[in-house]
Amino acid sequence: MKEKADLLPMPPLFDPSFYFGRKVFVTGHTGFKGSWLCLWLYQLGARVTGYALDPPTEPNLFNLCGIGSLVHSVIADVRDGNSLKGRMAEAEPEIVIHMAAQPLVRDSYERPVDTYAVNVMGTVNVLEAVRSCDCVKAVVVVTTDKCYEERDLASGFKESDPLGGTDPYSSSKACSEIVTAAYRRAFFGGGEFAKHKAAIASARAGNVIGGGDWARDRLVPDFLRALDRGETLKIRSPKAIRPWQHVLEPLSGYLRLAECLYTKGSAYAEGWNFGPADEDARSVSWIVERLVATSPGATWECDSGPQPHEAHYLKLDSSKARSRLGWDPRWRLETSLGKTLGWHTDWRRGKDMRSVSLAQIAEYVTLEPAS
Repeated sequence: MKEKADLLPMPPLFDPSFYFGRKVFVTGHTGFKGSWLCLWLYQLGARVTGYALDPPTEPNLFNLCGIGSLVHSVIADVRDGNSLKGRMAEAEPEIVIHMAAQPLVRDSYERPVDTYAVNVMGTVNVLEAVRSCDCVKAVVVVTTDKCYEERDLASGFKESDPLGGTDPYSSSKACSEIVTAAYRRAFFGGGEFAKHKAAIASARAGNVIGGGDWARDRLVPDFLRALDRGETLKIRSPKAIRPWQHVLEPLSGYLRLAECLYTKGSAYAEGWNFGPADEDARSVSWIVERLVATSPGATWECDSGPQPHEAHYLKLDSSKARSRLGWDPRWRLETSLGKTLGWHTDWRRGKDMRSVSLAQIAEYVTLEPAS
């Protein structure tokens, strides 16, 4: 574990010493977002136990950054409730951040049963494990912007809008939200909160980008793969609009939310949006054109083949997080794209990617929020 003197200077968003020595249990720690979160928690001096399957791609951020040597890594399945409960009891965490998921819309059409098993019953198993651990004081269940009933809302989805989803992935995440709310009311609310003292919230983020993501059927990873291979990128829905944000943006929200849950309790135990600035809800073609403009030799075209249904317009209203958590995005979309391309270039050049990634975190946390 790091010495306090080694901690990064933090902006007012965080108490610099809150996570130092704190026991944190992270599910999905081998994935893209989970690996970035573990790096950040390591930099903060937290004592992290990760619980997940093996990294989902090769290459992957988890192995490139040697995260297995920074945390206590348990390779196991959230669908195994007994294993999860036992490992959480051993770890004795104060904070649980649940990120393990089947995260891809297109995969959910191919594997709907697995998608529901992981995203719904996985959440049930995590919350059951929390019920058996009196040491847990704060739980953040991570879902998605796609958990809302599909509507083209120019103002963006608010946390009070109806949940839904027209594909297995989106609906499974809406189910995860419903499960979380039900457990909060039935087992951790009212008089039960006085017994368990665990405050449980859910967090909904946008389309995250950043270095170290090699998932298939995601726009930026698909672009970088095509660029590396000298191929033409084929995109499905050039006019689709998404709330794009760098991976560090929602992670900063999760960390801030967990801190508030821990220190202030049930007043923050509800759903929260962590989306980008309104101007950064952009179309797929907008993203691709800017990537192509900075990547010599890159080309793209529309995929004319049949495609499964996906929402056309997604945008999050994060005004509640701004007003009550003091959370704000720090990198605009142009900067986020540049950081992602820069990370990938450093990887291609054989640089130490743990150092590169920690340097990006250091730069992020010392910035003022984007205006």
